Amino acid sequence: MNSINNTGSSQEKKLKRNLSNRHIQLIAISGAIGTGLFMGSGKTISLAGPSIIFVYMIIGFILFFVMRAMGEILLSNLNYKSFSDFAADLLGPWAGFFTGWTYWFCWVITGIADVVAIAGYAQHWFPTLEAWIPMLICIFVLLSLNLLTVKMFGETEFWFSMIKIIAILALIVVGIILLLTSYHSEQTNTSAALSNLWQYGGLFPNGMMGFFAGFQIAIFAFVGIELVGTTAAETQDPTKNLPRAINSVPLRIIFFYVFALIIIMTVTPWVFISANKSPFVELFTLIGLPAAASLINFVVLTSAASSANSGIYSTSRMLFGLARKNDAPSIFGRLSRRFVPANGLMFSCLCLLSGVVLIYLVPDVMTAFTIVTTISAILFMFIWSIILLSYIQYRKKRQQLHQQSLFKMPGGIMMCFICLAFFAFVIVLLTFENDTRQALLATPIWFLILAISYGIHRAIGKTKQTN
Repeated sequence: MNSINNTGSSQEKKLKRNLSNRHIQLIAISGAIGTGLFMGSGKTISLAGPSIIFVYMIIGFILFFVMRAMGEILLSNLNYKSFSDFAADLLGPWAGFFTGWTYWFCWVITGIADVVAIAGYAQHWFPTLEAWIPMLICIFVLLSLNLLTVKMFGETEFWFSMIKIIAILALIVVGIILLLTSYHSEQTNTSAALSNLWQYGGLFPNGMMGFFAGFQIAIFAFVGIELVGTTAAETQDPTKNLPRAINSVPLRIIFFYVFALIIIMTVTPWVFISANKSPFVELFTLIGLPAAASLINFVVLTSAASSANSGIYSTSRMLFGLARKNDAPSIFGRLSRRFVPANGLMFSCLCLLSGVVLIYLVPDVMTAFTIVTTISAILFMFIWSIILLSYIQYRKKRQQLHQQSLFKMPGGIMMCFICLAFFAFVIVLLTFENDTRQALLATPIWFLILAISYGIHRAIGKTKQTN
């Protein structure tokens, strides 16, 4: 395996460690706070009511252990550039191939959903604007920034994340003020109070089925939480910065998800929250802020742009890693003079342009968005499961490294099995709704394509070895 240190005569072939602790912390926050929180929380609240708080807490709890498993393996061998590398090493070449290409595909389809959403947000200000124009502008700008240096990606993601954090902090502060003053809304004829959480049918107003339905959409809100794992090869002092970023995940989940949703539902009872609107917009509208719609529209636009930016970054790095292992065309394994995998960046951005085709093929963007994001969530659960399976093998094969580790995963192998059982449970829940069931049925097509591709790839490899 290639060394990832920036020393030696082959320096020009290596990724550079230009992401500081400040960048890594904000990239981790950005991964934890997705578009799903801003836009998807309205639908999850309408399905599960106040019990949605427990849904986010449970998912956050499970994914913390996935992150810890990933962190321990990455730090056990600093030659690992991402989880695709350790999957190949611990589970076999097939796992590296499937993980790398699936992660690439995950972010491409998530990126398509993001640029489609950006087009919709832009039309809020420019109703007559053709949807493909903001999509092209967004892809071009993000490609240009990523082509410069990895530090530019870190800076862009830093400021995108700051906008998200400021928006959520503003919502929490405004919500607390409304709560303390028992603000009365003329629109809903209700007053802000903590009792709003249980006065409208209790904490589980739609029963256990409503509670379970919340998992289907909420899981997508956490897509990208593992993104910090793809920065391993470009992180300054990974033994210090990666554990910091991973350990702060539970606090972020509690503060940015749980606390924000509690504030929203105490100010506006859950029965008055629209499934098709962002509850963030509705809360600011309540206090009569004229620019609320445009303000939050800007926030959700930057949130979608942040997700697309993360996707462009991670897909290019995954292609780079695959190419270095001969699992992808060698052209993707070349770095530019700025130590950036430029060919992978341009190819991934070219794939994002298929979002333009999606708009013309599917008139109802929300239907397409739901199907695409569900496929993405299913494939991300596959990635998270591969990380857990890799950890189980790591404990069996590298027991000495585990003993020496200063960042051991709490719960160990037993916790891995609990997390895997949870993902299997969520897959079963996806069969309950028609749109998520369609996505679930479509997903095996991707793995069939991968299996055929891997078979051809191995056959070509054997032929080369024979010759």
